[in-house]
Amino acid sequence: MDRLKDKVAIITGSTGGIGMGIAKLFAAEGAAVVVCGRRETKGQAVVDSITAEGGKASYHFMDIMQPESIEALIKDTADKYGKVDILVNNAANVGLKDGRVDELTLDMWDAVFASDLRGTFYATKCVIPYMQQNNGGSIINIGSMASCGGDLGSTAYACAKAGVDMLTKSTALQYGKSNIRCNCVRPGLIVTPDNEAKVPDVLKDIFLNNIMVNRYGCPADIANMCVYLASDESGFFTGQVVTVDGGLNSHVSTVGEFKKMSSRTW
Repeated sequence: MDRLKDKVAIITGSTGGIGMGIAKLFAAEGAAVVVCGRRETKGQAVVDSITAEGGKASYHFMDIMQPESIEALIKDTADKYGKVDILVNNAANVGLKDGRVDELTLDMWDAVFASDLRGTFYATKCVIPYMQQNNGGSIINIGSMASCGGDLGSTAYACAKAGVDMLTKSTALQYGKSNIRCNCVRPGLIVTPDNEAKVPDVLKDIFLNNIMVNRYGCPADIANMCVYLASDESGFFTGQVVTVDGGLNSHVSTVGEFKKMSSRTW
C-alpha cells in the first residue's frame, strides 16, 4: 500500500462523498493528504479517521467559489509540505437538474459554471507553477457522465462538465513537457451516505437497468481509478477522459429496455 508514498495530494471537496473516499485511499497508499472544503467539522473528522489508521492528513478550509481561498490552499500546502504532487479537482456544487435552456436564467448559468468549471480552472492554474518547480505532477479532474450526451434538464451542469473534459485535454497538452499530467474521471451513479436518501428509487431503478455490472457505483470505484492516475504507474497516460460508470454509457439507448425483456435484439 505505498503506490503514492512520499507524495503530497490536495483533494478539493473531500469532507464527504467521493472526495472523502479518494482522500482515505490516497492516505492508505502513502500520500500526505490535504482534506479541504467548507465543512470544517466534517473535514476534521476525515482527517482524524485517516490519522487513526496511521495515515498523514490535514484539513484546510476552501470555498471553490472564492479565488483567494483556492490561492491560499495551494500556497499553504506547498509551504507546509514543501511541494504539491497531486491535485484532485473534485469540489463542485452539483446541479443535475438545473433546468432546460428556456428555463435557465443567466444568474443560474453563471453560478453553475463558477462552481463546476471556473473553480476547477483556477485551482489548476494556481497549482501549475508549484508542479513546474517540482518537475512534474498529476492533476485529476472529476467530471461527470452528464457530459456524455444531451439530457432533458441538466443543461448548465452538463455544459460545465463538458468544459472540464476540454480543460483536461488543454492542460495535458500545454504542460506535458513540464512532466505535468492531467486526466479526467467521469463518475456514473455513485451512491454515498450523503446522497443515497436524495436519489429517488425510480431513478436508481432506471440507472441499475442500464448499468452492466448490476450494482451502483461507490466512492471506492472512483478512488481506485484516481490512485492509478496519481501514481507513477500512469506516467504515459495523460489528456484522457475516463468514464467509470459500470458500463452505463457503453451501449445504445435501447439496451436497457431489451435487458428488462431478457431479449438480445428487437
